Amino acid sequence: MDGFAVRDDSMTGEAWTTPLGQIDPSRADRFATGAHYEVFRRLRRDDPVHYCSDSPFGPFWSITKFNDIVAVDSNHGVFSSNRDIVIGDQDDFAPPMFIAMDPPRHDAQRKAANPAVAPGRLADLETLIRGRAGAILDALPRGETFNWVELVSKELTTQMLATLFDFPWEDRHLLPYWSDVTTTSETVGVAADMAQRERVLHECLAYFSDLWRRRAAQPPKFDFISLMAHNPDTAGMIDDPMELLGNLMLLIVGGNDTTRNSISGGLLALNQFPAQYAKLKADHSLIPTMVPEIIRWQTPLAHMRRRALSDIEFGGKSIRKGDKVIMWYVSGNRDEEVIEAPDDFILDRARPRHHVSFGFGIHRCMGNRVAELQLRILWEEILARFDHVEVVGEPVRVTSNFVQGYEDLPVRIAA
Repeated sequence: MDGFAVRDDSMTGEAWTTPLGQIDPSRADRFATGAHYEVFRRLRRDDPVHYCSDSPFGPFWSITKFNDIVAVDSNHGVFSSNRDIVIGDQDDFAPPMFIAMDPPRHDAQRKAANPAVAPGRLADLETLIRGRAGAILDALPRGETFNWVELVSKELTTQMLATLFDFPWEDRHLLPYWSDVTTTSETVGVAADMAQRERVLHECLAYFSDLWRRRAAQPPKFDFISLMAHNPDTAGMIDDPMELLGNLMLLIVGGNDTTRNSISGGLLALNQFPAQYAKLKADHSLIPTMVPEIIRWQTPLAHMRRRALSDIEFGGKSIRKGDKVIMWYVSGNRDEEVIEAPDDFILDRARPRHHVSFGFGIHRCMGNRVAELQLRILWEEILARFDHVEVVGEPVRVTSNFVQGYEDLPVRIAA
């Protein structure tokens, strides 16, 4: 089976019959059906550095092959992330965040937050994650259909995010809510009330501003807020509300959406590739190689944006200073020239971490090891409890050209 979604034949045909110059790979409706994979397959074959002159997001270049994505992502001297990382331009409400900054500002802010998810913390987090994962799984209903996204994927990642922020436990439900509000935006092809979005995010800012002031008055700890409040390079962020909000949005989405949707996508993949599920159940030692394969196959964030700081010849094309350049991670992870049988979900790939889901260069995902840790522990605990978790209906996917996610994944565990 070809993985992510059952293709709509009309959309699949469109990918190959539309003249190259008229293809707009940013259409969010394709992402909701899985038809985008065929569009990117066409571009990788026929026009891997593709120019779209007319889209709702303005003109942009698409980088669709694995090695080209690595080259762009690793070259921040030419390809800048300053101000915007998604395909659409933000309006006047554009809170700055360190992923959308260039050095040296980026480096100082990232360094301040990084200890919360550094490798040295993983041992401390493992026992905590295992206990929480076990409690979540033990509470699941048996013999009836339920939404895996809501009861497992969202709950586990919410609890982890609350820990990373040392967020008041009784209010932890606010974190996925703010995450979803952040990513529900016209800038990624989602119909949204942008004024309401701004109002909600100001409520998020008010809550965290109070939390920041309390942490700043306490001895330093290893949560995101305390680390930034006590670091000389970021301590003044409380006096720049928009920059504080931007970094909150980044850390909330980074710690929530990506892992949440990989948890859902991994279960879907195993059900779509039952021979691989059987192999996993027969050999639990495959979990460590399965985890990065889940992250590759799912590719929880479909793209990242850059802007050219100077003219450059790239892939035989002339990219001009100021041009918008989109790295389609979702396409790079299906590059047939780099990854064998890329549409298949294969547990025991020889190079399972050979994917672009975490990015490359200075903006490589700083929480990648925490994400992998959650997935590994969750699957260890699932296999210790359940013979089979069956997907019993079509998933409901998020309509977005940025977040590859799920709203509903109906599953059943035998009584």
